[in-house]
Amino acid sequence: MRALSNILWLGVKELQSLRHDTFLLAFVIYSFTFAVYSQATGVQHDLRNAAIAIVDEDRSMLSGQIADAFLPPSFRRPDIIAPPDLAPGMDAARWTFVLDIPPDFERDVRAGRHPVLQLNVDATAMLQAGIGAGYIERIVANEVLTHAGGEAALRNTGEAVALQLRIAFNQAIDSARFSGAMAIVSNVTLLSVLLAGAALIREREHGTIDHLLAMPLTPLQIMVAKLWANGVVILTAVAVSLVVVLRWMVGAPLAGSLGLFLAGTALYLFFATSLGIFLGTVARSMPQLGLLFILTVLPMNMLSGADAPIESMPLPLQYAMQLVPSTHFVAFAQAILFRGAGLSIVWPSFLATAVVGAIFLVLGLWRFRRALEA
Repeated sequence: MRALSNILWLGVKELQSLRHDTFLLAFVIYSFTFAVYSQATGVQHDLRNAAIAIVDEDRSMLSGQIADAFLPPSFRRPDIIAPPDLAPGMDAARWTFVLDIPPDFERDVRAGRHPVLQLNVDATAMLQAGIGAGYIERIVANEVLTHAGGEAALRNTGEAVALQLRIAFNQAIDSARFSGAMAIVSNVTLLSVLLAGAALIREREHGTIDHLLAMPLTPLQIMVAKLWANGVVILTAVAVSLVVVLRWMVGAPLAGSLGLFLAGTALYLFFATSLGIFLGTVARSMPQLGLLFILTVLPMNMLSGADAPIESMPLPLQYAMQLVPSTHFVAFAQAILFRGAGLSIVWPSFLATAVVGAIFLVLGLWRFRRALEA
């Protein structure tokens, strides 16, 4: 009971210390509110208000139907331009896409000659260019299919396959849901490591570490107090960010259990806060902690699967990242928040996170003991 009491009051001291650190507290609030909202609503990964023009050299009913099929919010209303305006308009970045419909296009479609349309894409707008080209191809194909008599007409040619798309888990293909949740997941790693490391360096800079050493406290009690205090701050911020910012302000639905996700986050915090304390024992000042933070935490976040799928990385890097808990954290966060997965599905990621977190907890405690002895 004495040990638990020591851990409790040391943790309360950590919370009081964080409350008086105005800059760090403001940074925590900013990271889980405005930063999440701006990342979810600011940079859109889906197509919005793409500028498109059409060079209609056919002036037929089919070309008119194609032009009318480009609708907001994915596209602006198409500008109908003359062929000489195509190159100057693309050079001036007035349009991201210019669709050139050749003469006799409708007649060739009806005759089964398979005419060719030209789509000019300004690839300097990389995000819209990659997604928009696929959208335009599907829109043109659907309009031609409808005009040619539907699926039966294409089946008679023997040269096409009707593809039926079924979109799961994000039927509106809305990027705000993904971006906001991944912003929260990334900030959990950033803030938990930073808070734990800064707490230890703050003790050294203020001289209070000597006061702790003069008390009947063990290194384990001091470290566990820092873990639970910083963990409570992060868990509270995550819960508020998910419910208030992501669900209410952004309007992004959460498919799975909030309690299950917070339980997994608590497991992950054992690793992240232990890593922060480990870095805090290596660094002698906050600038040094910042440099170590850049070398360890930022690459770990970038390669965890939150920004790019793990499957798109080189195979040796995929195997190496399986040893890092941030990869499993991102995996079960996406499974729970996007696909509504339960414990029966995400328990391997939970187990991997707990095992590696326990290893780092032991390493952090060993390094912390050595630092206190020194």
